[in-house]
Amino acid sequence: MYLENISLHNFRNYSDLETEFIPGVNVLLGANAQGKTNLLESIYVLALTRSHRTSNDRDLISWGADNARLATRVHKRMSSVPLELELSSKGKRAKVNHLEQSKLSQYIGQLNVILFAPEDLSLVKGSPAIRRRFIDMEFGQMSSKYLYNSAQYRTILKQRNQYLKQLKFKANKDKVFLGVLSDQLAAYGAEIIFQRRLFLKKLEKWAQQLHTQISLGKEHLTFEYVSQVSQKQDATVEQLYDELQKAFASHEERELQQGTTLVGPQRDDVRFLVNDKNVQTFGSQGQQRTTALSVKLAEIDLMKEETGEYPVLLLDDVLSELDDDRQTHLLKTIQNKVQTFLTTTSLSGIARQLIDEPRIFTIKSGTLHKEE
Repeated sequence: MYLENISLHNFRNYSDLETEFIPGVNVLLGANAQGKTNLLESIYVLALTRSHRTSNDRDLISWGADNARLATRVHKRMSSVPLELELSSKGKRAKVNHLEQSKLSQYIGQLNVILFAPEDLSLVKGSPAIRRRFIDMEFGQMSSKYLYNSAQYRTILKQRNQYLKQLKFKANKDKVFLGVLSDQLAAYGAEIIFQRRLFLKKLEKWAQQLHTQISLGKEHLTFEYVSQVSQKQDATVEQLYDELQKAFASHEERELQQGTTLVGPQRDDVRFLVNDKNVQTFGSQGQQRTTALSVKLAEIDLMKEETGEYPVLLLDDVLSELDDDRQTHLLKTIQNKVQTFLTTTSLSGIARQLIDEPRIFTIKSGTLHKEE
């Protein structure tokens, strides 16, 4: 899978942009604040209909404009598919092959991307919320079922939290409806936990191989899904459903006092263990970076395994954060494998040696110039 081209209208600092890309490495070169990350962001938005930098779509639309339009043609093994996305105050409109999609979930998955930015190093040492978001964003691209279950869970969780607040402040006294919401939440929550564990087991397999290579065989990486319900990694959906129901019942009094849901996948976490030690707590900065790099690169092979297509890789100023050994491993892993978009203020000597015939674009003030 690769992007043949891109067209942007009133997106961030690009009033109008049209350009073509190569299936290999596309380097976006320029000083800071010129639009390199904006272009990378536009590809991410085309894939997931949302930004990784802001939750407010208004931020994506050029100052003074009413809407933004993004378009691309995605080359796949069996076809070439045009995608279009329009952002405005009225919401989003998405088209696949010129046909408008009634739901964004029908659009997501047409273009799969993996973004690796300096802040992704916090995947290991950051908060559980960062790791949950990582799981939800990446697995949601690979599984429409997971995307649906997650959306349903979030909707019901919001309703249940609102109802708990009503009960807390005596605006409502009927606990029967709370039981209905708890049952629905347990059903979708069980599916999410089951699928997360399945996803992480597959991701672990690929990450272990990469981590062993980068650490020259000195370290062994494993994942551990941390949940308030069954710690059995082979628990069935039915078992998880029963345990979530029991957890909601046992936490009910505390939830009524606090006015919020205290158990469920929205509070789960993932631990990364290097040689059986939690790398977040006991790992060096080098081990944490190697772990983050291994996990992100493992997604490439997992997406290929799950979808039959390699994803598009977006590297936002990552080279400057990695030492020579990790740079070398990263660039060798992606070479001749995935289409890559790499933003940088300058191509280091090691990068120039390892990247085979890149297409280099110089970006200045939202204007793109292709180097010949």
